[in-house]
Amino acid sequence: MMMIYLSLSLGLLIFSSSNKHLLVTLLSLEFLILLLFSLLVYSNYMSMINAFIFLSVTVCEGALGLSVLVSLVRSSGSDQVQFLNE
Repeated sequence: MMMIYLSLSLGLLIFSSSNKHLLVTLLSLEFLILLLFSLLVYSNYMSMINAFIFLSVTVCEGALGLSVLVSLVRSSGSDQVQFLNE
């Protein structure tokens, strides 16, 4: 349990400090969602159907983030956040 909380704080630190590349931000968000899922499963808070719904929404969120990343790279040529304002 302590390892999950340590990983959660590390994931939040990486998410808050990743301000250059969008890919690193999206990966840290996916890491945080998987940690949240493991925390909910570990605490026996989720039933099996809720776990499948949560994972389905997580996959849809990841696919949406990846499509936004691909369209950003196609339009600007890079995934750096500083090119979003141009």
